[in-house]
Amino acid sequence: MTWTRLKELVETSLSGLTQPTRSDWIFALRTVSAGLIALLAAYALKLDHPQWAMMTVFIVAQPVAGMVLAKGFYRLLGTLAGGLAAIGITSLSGANPWLLVTLLALWIGICTLVSSLLRNPEAYGAALAGYTAMIISLPALGQPIVVVDLAIARCAEIVLGIVCAGVTSRLILPKLAADAIISRLKRSILDLAEYAGGAFSDGDPASLAALQRKLITDAQTLAEMRTYARLEAPSFAPRAHPVRRTIGQLLWALSAARTLHSHRAPKNAALIPMRRDLKAFVGELAAAPGALDDTGPWMARLDAIATKAREVPALPDDAGTNNAAEDKVGTITRLTIAGDFAEALKQVLDGLDALRSPVSRKSNERSQPALVVHRDYQAAWRNAVRAALATLLVAVFWLTTKWSEAAGTVILVAVVSSLFATRPDPVQSAWGFFTGTLIALPFAFLIGQVALPALPGFGWFTLFVVPILVPAALGMANPRHVGVATAFAINFLAFLSPHQQMTYDPGPFFAGSASILVGILIAIGVFILVLPADPWVTVERISQAMREDLARLCLHERIPRRSAFESIAYDRINQLMPQVQRTGRRGDPILGGSIAAVTVGLEVLRLRHAQLDSAVVPRETVESIGNFLRGLARELLFRRPGEPQTATIAVARQYAASIGERSDRLEMLRIAASLRIIAAAMEDYPDFFAKGRA
Repeated sequence: MTWTRLKELVETSLSGLTQPTRSDWIFALRTVSAGLIALLAAYALKLDHPQWAMMTVFIVAQPVAGMVLAKGFYRLLGTLAGGLAAIGITSLSGANPWLLVTLLALWIGICTLVSSLLRNPEAYGAALAGYTAMIISLPALGQPIVVVDLAIARCAEIVLGIVCAGVTSRLILPKLAADAIISRLKRSILDLAEYAGGAFSDGDPASLAALQRKLITDAQTLAEMRTYARLEAPSFAPRAHPVRRTIGQLLWALSAARTLHSHRAPKNAALIPMRRDLKAFVGELAAAPGALDDTGPWMARLDAIATKAREVPALPDDAGTNNAAEDKVGTITRLTIAGDFAEALKQVLDGLDALRSPVSRKSNERSQPALVVHRDYQAAWRNAVRAALATLLVAVFWLTTKWSEAAGTVILVAVVSSLFATRPDPVQSAWGFFTGTLIALPFAFLIGQVALPALPGFGWFTLFVVPILVPAALGMANPRHVGVATAFAINFLAFLSPHQQMTYDPGPFFAGSASILVGILIAIGVFILVLPADPWVTVERISQAMREDLARLCLHERIPRRSAFESIAYDRINQLMPQVQRTGRRGDPILGGSIAAVTVGLEVLRLRHAQLDSAVVPRETVESIGNFLRGLARELLFRRPGEPQTATIAVARQYAASIGERSDRLEMLRIAASLRIIAAAMEDYPDFFAKGRA
């Protein structure tokens, strides 16, 4: 199986289904070159473990320069924190090995807890601080006087690798995060146009669902790249806010298109031309080569469509309220959603222009919204407990048996149980790491134990290693194989342990390799057996957080900015999607409900703002809106799945119908439309808008 996996990895990297692009080759050659430079510099500086400098290059290697800088920066902070912790823990424990391993296990648990509450790359730095202390402290067991020297050496080796990786990624044919953001946003706009085209023409549901997931994933990537671009170039800082706002607008447009698709009325005379205009627009946008090079004409068309959607169409007064095709409020509702889509897409295009041509402006002081970023404290504590417990139990086994090679097992258990704890599927991630490590073993043996002892020297090293590391780096550039390929590259160098004088000594080689593989397998067993994570429980907790967000919108005295709600909404959905994917088709209604929650939230904000317009909205309508929002908050917070819905939806429809009967004013009809949209979204996904078991 190992050789089959290796063949798949190499063939895919070189000539498989996903042929490497020019940028992939640049990344691979740049990474290998930076690694060789770091190793040569480590030789020149006579560092004790020069392989760490080269390994660090592959650890922090990323296709985008800003990602390298971010990962390198937080790796440096994590290493420094871990080194200081190692010095403190070793000094505190003295010559007592049992106290040492206990304190190290607690430290790893604390760092895993912090890592689970943060996001990448900050989470990576926190996890690294935990197991770096273990890597430095265990070799100093029984001789605490050397721990400072070990910490300094480790920091020097890692700094050298970070500098080589960062400089080469920034200077040698760099791929910049700022450029990548613009490129990905363009692709997202075209994907959104394709999704809307399918939604407006009854496209294949499976294709629409796949596009919806892709758009959400791309929104998450855009958010991450925003941080990387700011580290890459301080001049990008003025464009950071437009990126965040544009992501929210992208999600708003996706939500509007989905809603218009779910509640289409094909025979509605007022809606037919609007749907025709939108369908023609998105079709032309998706098909035209270089369509986004000049957004001006597209934005003008969208502005005209949005303006037309806001106008009150000529509607018959004697239409029956049960006839959806001629229902006045129903028509205004659908026109409102169509106008929302056009306006949101126009704002996304405007955001693209803002990224390409930033305008310096004073940042307005913004108050914080009445919403908070979701942090899964239960999952964080679970990760912390099992990382600390697994590390402690294996360390106890090591001290009890006095098996010297078990020290490597202890370190790998700490590394894997903390580093992969925050992944959506830690078992799968850890197994990929094990696979890459196992594949690396025979290559490291042939090069390090057979070839290099017979043909020493840096020139022979380069000749043997480059043909192996270049395909590995190409695999690292491929999202399908990045986990296995990265594990292969890192552990190939760890097993190889390149020094200027390579010797044939297979006994320690196989003993150390076995301890590493056993450590990874033990960590995988910990993920499976110790406090196993149920993705559905996590899904329910995130869904509950989204319902609480909506309840805050209904009840909080201060009305958050629209952009603040959109930002928090896509943050929730980004956390929700990888967990939903693990639940199979059972999770599809949850993902759909989360998109519908965006629609509900935006309509709640419209109602809240309408309450403040006393010149247009009668007092009794303001009171009715307040009563409805309080009832909506109660339903969101207290109704459980399977329980009958309260009168909230019926009240919304009753209020909407009452407004439609009493008034033809556009402002009042939009209030009715908001009530209808909220009711429709909650009817579509009744269980999502009910309090879960979490």
